[in-house]
Amino acid sequence: MELIDSHAHLDDTVFDAERDAVVSRAAAAGIRAIICIGTTAATSERCLAIAAQQPLVFAAAGIQPNYTAEALAGDWERIVAMASRPRVVGIGETGLDRYWQHADFATQQDYFQRHIELARTLDLPFIVHMRDCDADVLEMLRAARKLGPLRGVMHSFTGTLDTALECLDLGMEISFAGMVTYPKSTELRRIAARIPPDRILLETDSPYLSPHPLRKQRPNEPALLVHTAAVVAEELGMQPDELGLRSVQNTLRLFSRITMAR
Repeated sequence: MELIDSHAHLDDTVFDAERDAVVSRAAAAGIRAIICIGTTAATSERCLAIAAQQPLVFAAAGIQPNYTAEALAGDWERIVAMASRPRVVGIGETGLDRYWQHADFATQQDYFQRHIELARTLDLPFIVHMRDCDADVLEMLRAARKLGPLRGVMHSFTGTLDTALECLDLGMEISFAGMVTYPKSTELRRIAARIPPDRILLETDSPYLSPHPLRKQRPNEPALLVHTAAVVAEELGMQPDELGLRSVQNTLRLFSRITMAR
């Protein structure tokens, strides 16, 4: 099975002692590419440094909503500068979060808007974090859609079916992570079954969200994406290899700056 891990945090310090081994295990498991996602200006720079050293890895630059309150003067300008560098294939992660409330909501909205505009200016996709705020995210996506087509992905989707369907209508893709494999995630699997196969991406969100049946494994890593792919494929009535190929095609279409050697 061939796959792309469309969202991983390989910059996390938990990988410092074995990052090369993690990437090697991913390659052995059929992972063709990994997108290392920034959450701050500093982590975005680390993602870019890793991508420069690892041919399998690409980077996204952004400030995640829960970190917007910590952004320093000049951090946004660092994101803007990084966004045009080689091996940066997306903007984010961005979005909104009402669960943690680490940052003022108006500040989160301001940064979400900045990311959307930067992505549009550079013709790059943007990566959306959404937690306990479906209506708020949809409101901003609707407003952005009025200004032109949207090109982005709802990462580690856990919203409602109505939210997923409207995101698709707005032009967004839907990505599933390890939570879709959990025995209690019956509703999330029902949603996965309703997403057209040509609009699905797959991710680990590693080092978080290790999939069933390896949920106790810490940290999660890209090689474990095969378990999520198998579950989503079953819900869609597809063979895992078929879904893997489709998800690779979808990811390459969205993150069009990714180049993979055969």
